[in-house]
Formats: sequence, structure tokens, C-alpha cells
Amino acid sequence: MRTVGVGLLPLSVFIALALVACASLTTPTPGAPPANPTPAARPGLTNASSTLGQTLDPLSYEQMLERVYAEVSPSVVNIDIAQRAGGAPSPFGEDRFEYGNGSGFVWDKSGHIVTNNHVIDGASRIRVTFFDGATVEAVVVGADPDSDLAVIRVDMPLERLRPIQTTDSTVAQVGQLVVAIGNPFGLQGTMTTGIVSGLGRSLPATAALGGAGYVIPDIIQTDAAINPGNSGGVLVDMRGRLLGVTSAIISPVRASAGVGFAIPTVIVNKVVAALIADGRFTHSWFGISMVAMRIDIAREMGLPATQRGVLIVTLAPDGPAARAGLRAGTREVTIDGQTVAVGGDVLTAVDGVPIPDPDALTRFLARSTRPGQDVVVTFLRDGLEQTATVTIGERQ
Repeated sequence: MRTVGVGLLPLSVFIALALVACASLTTPTPGAPPANPTPAARPGLTNASSTLGQTLDPLSYEQMLERVYAEVSPSVVNIDIAQRAGGAPSPFGEDRFEYGNGSGFVWDKSGHIVTNNHVIDGASRIRVTFFDGATVEAVVVGADPDSDLAVIRVDMPLERLRPIQTTDSTVAQVGQLVVAIGNPFGLQGTMTTGIVSGLGRSLPATAALGGAGYVIPDIIQTDAAINPGNSGGVLVDMRGRLLGVTSAIISPVRASAGVGFAIPTVIVNKVVAALIADGRFTHSWFGISMVAMRIDIAREMGLPATQRGVLIVTLAPDGPAARAGLRAGTREVTIDGQTVAVGGDVLTAVDGVPIPDPDALTRFLARSTRPGQDVVVTFLRDGLEQTATVTIGERQ
């Protein structure tokens, strides 16, 4: 099994994280019709009144799904991109282009559209098709590869823009019914259903593209069918409110195998606001590499077998943790065939919030901190509990 994103694949090359949003790029035959013709408007849905979330008479499951679709689908758009292909120009000296498509959704009445970074990354042209068939050009406002989010903007009359409603993803529950709407394989306005299958997952970000080993925390896992072309689409609750942005799948066949992932609104809200305001988002940085405490590591360090926390393996030179006086591993040991630097500080809490594993620290930094903020860390050194103040840095 491998994690694949369902979004635009960089020029027909699948990477370990095949991003969920876009279908594979193709180079059309000169003069051939577009692969995804503009869909016809769907009568009766674009003007559907918003009744979701109000007190309603008991509805059947089918009626609930119909209401969710009527409420949400006018907010979801299809995104087509053109990208200059590598290699020599055509025999007539013209540039060669490759094409792909993904999904997005209306964020506000100012024409901002949210999608995945991997959907629009490298695009030389972006076109947005709305639910009623209207197609307009879009420009990039800002993008953040480390959260795989991007904001583009279109010039459309206010009455044609239907911003999506959002909700707090931190209150999502495993087993909760959810709906995914997007454009898998270019099939605009496709809805699939499922449940929240898991919470608190981590998804590789720039690491999948050969960058530093950063991850996106708080990821929502779902079994709602997500396929290439869904990237940048929406995962909503049964009241039609955004829980997350569909972004990747795990599949051996690059299609839905029942394990899909969505970037949660707890991250989306912060990143999108910054991209609209500044064109970029600054991530918090602690400046350590770390591993979770395990029984065998605890034994090597003379700690109780039940000890939880994050062992600092290495420190970034002059990074936030190093400047605060925290210590990294002092000696290397081999455990299950792997070399681990032990003897460093073991982080157990930040600002009083327990940190039982690396995912918990990454989640805390993403949810609760910003560069320049001071936090108090609790840690064990030589078995004794201590505290220190760390000034959060900015990830470069």
C-alpha cells in the first residue's frame, strides 16, 4: 500500500504522496476537443435555500444527503490548469503544454477559492468552472506547500459566489457521517458518502517532494470515496459544514481503497487567512528531531518502562530549543537494528499540555502557537523533571 495524492501529478510522475486532487496531466492532440467539456447547469440546485442546521422535521438518510448536496455543491468548483511541458518545443516552435484538473471551493464573497497547493503548483494558466457552468480565469493569491493549501481568486459578481460554511474539525468524532464533494476524474459535482474513520493522522507535506521531513498534523481519515481529481474538494458534515479539504489517499492502484485524508479546518482557517492577507503562511518551528519514548529506549536511559514523551535526538544549531538550553542525545545505541541517539531531554508537556508522542507536539505547535511566542516546556533530564521557556521560531 502507498499513500497517493489525488491531485495534479507533476507532469505524469507519481510521487509517494500522490495528491488527491488532480487527474494525471495529459498532452492533448492538436485540435482535439477538451477532455472535460463544461458541464451543463443543474436546474433547481444552484438557488437552493439554506435550510441545513435549522430545526427540521425528521428526515430520511436519503433526504439528508439531498439537502447536503443542494447546499454544498454550488460552493464547489472544478479547477483546470495548463502547465508548460519539459523538452523541446513543437516542430512549429510552439510551447508544449500539459493539462490537469482538480477541485476547489468558494471561501468568501471576495472571489477567493481554496484548493490544494499541489493542484495549482507550477500552473501557467488556471481556469475555474462553477457549478452552473460559468468558467473564469483565476490568479494565485498565495500558496503554502507545507500545509498543501493554496488560495486563488476569480472576478465574479457577488451573487454568483456561494461561500462554504465551516465548522470546528476538533469536535469531529470517529464514526461521524461525512460527505465528500469534488471532481474525481473530471466528473464535476460528484458526491460520495462515508464516515470519519480516524482522527489525528499525520500526512507528509514537503517531504513527499524531496524537502524537509515535515508533516501536516490533525489529518482526518475517511472511507468516503476519494479519487484523482478530488484534491482541493470538500469533506463536510451532515449539516453541510466544512470539516476538511480532501487531499490524499492510500491505495495500491491510485484510486479509492477506502482510506482517504482531509486537511482539517483547524489548519485551513489559519493558513487561508494568512494567505489572503500576506500571500504566505509562517509555520511554527521548534528546532528538534525526535522519537517517541518506548520501553527499550526507556530501559537504555534508566527510566520507567511506562514513561511517555518525546526524546530529543538532535537539535538544530541555534534553533529555538537549542537557545533555550535543551539537550539532544549524547550516545548512540542500536535498538531493533536501528541506531538511536539516547540520553537527551525527554519532553513531557508544553504549556501544561501533555506531549505523549511526536504527533502531539506537532499538533500543539500547529494549533496553538505562532513564531515569536514563548512556551514553557516540561522535560526530564537524568530522570529529574525540569522546565524551560522556548521562543517558537519560524520554519524556513
